[in-house]
Amino acid sequence: MKNLVLTLALALTTLIGFSQDEGVTITVTIDNVTSDEGKVLMSLHTSETFMKGNGVMDAETEIKDGKVTIKFENVLPGEYAILAMHDANDNKRMDFQENGMPKESFGISNNVMAMGPPQYDDAKFKVEGEDLEFNIRF
Repeated sequence: MKNLVLTLALALTTLIGFSQDEGVTITVTIDNVTSDEGKVLMSLHTSETFMKGNGVMDAETEIKDGKVTIKFENVLPGEYAILAMHDANDNKRMDFQENGMPKESFGISNNVMAMGPPQYDDAKFKVEGEDLEFNIRF
């Protein structure tokens, strides 16, 4: 009976251990949001989803003292890019001026600010086995 209980306990522990999600945590901080109005929206993208809608993971958070931190957890190895925007009016989309320029602040991983829309190749990074931290500037 004792062996049966120990065997069942070992089997259950093993199953629980293998059922946990694998992957890394990506922590993103933005510390130059111009106001605490609205929210910051952030998306983790692959080359297939970049600038085409929702990412493979999406998050939003309220702003406190011009700063936000968002974590993407259990990110599997691969190549990704992060898009972030300050949705000041909380309408869940980027607003543009008549000339096509954005009305709301935005940023990408690697902090490349080029003329024109963000490019995946400028923002991409690799996820391997270690947690990552980024500071994105608006």
